[in-house]
Amino acid sequence: MTVAAIILAARPDWAVADADGLPAVRRIADAAWSGGATPIVVVSFDPEGSVAAALTGSPVTLAEPAPTEGGPVAQIRRGVEVARGLVDDVDGILIWPSRLTWVDPETITSIIEAHGVEPEPMLRPAWRGEAGWPVLLPIGHVGALADVGADRMPDEVLGDVSTAGIPVRSIELGDPGAVLDRTVARADLPPYEGPPTPAAGHVHEWGAPIADQPDDGPLEGPSLAPYAPAAASEVVPE
Repeated sequence: MTVAAIILAARPDWAVADADGLPAVRRIADAAWSGGATPIVVVSFDPEGSVAAALTGSPVTLAEPAPTEGGPVAQIRRGVEVARGLVDDVDGILIWPSRLTWVDPETITSIIEAHGVEPEPMLRPAWRGEAGWPVLLPIGHVGALADVGADRMPDEVLGDVSTAGIPVRSIELGDPGAVLDRTVARADLPPYEGPPTPAAGHVHEWGAPIADQPDDGPLEGPSLAPYAPAAASEVVPE
């Protein structure tokens, strides 16, 4: 099962905004990778190369955005296009606005595992009853994005997709980072509580693959190739 992460940064300064000592997109990419998402695609303008520099050494593809008049939904569709070009058998996509910098990797692991058990619904992490991000959209439902208007913001995009008949399930995962964005300092976040029960309905070793990794440690993996306007950058080994 392959679930891609589509990280949406409308502006390069938002992409590289400080997130507790790391650029926002780098912190998000690290969490996505640690949580099991692949491929990881960042959709952002990068006229000065600052976004590419922030992602150097991480397993990420930087994609030139769709024309801005297409609105947020066009950027989501652009990310899907690039992800499917990288991996043929993508099963779902995580739609991830770059303002959500504090999502715990365990949240990503839990959503992906829940998708494996329930492949049809759109899945949203929740914290204390409030639906959050990133949202997992099964690949079979991405066609519904074509009917969403360019003026719709990300939450409205999801609302329009759900009214098209796609089931939605919120999963309480105890992660404040799924709801509280970078306007809240990391040090001020409520404690991570973890899901009350395994999201996929079975017991597993929470965090075992990444337990020994420091939160701010660099990831091993391919570096980002030089940015190419009007096309997705290729991921190449170091």
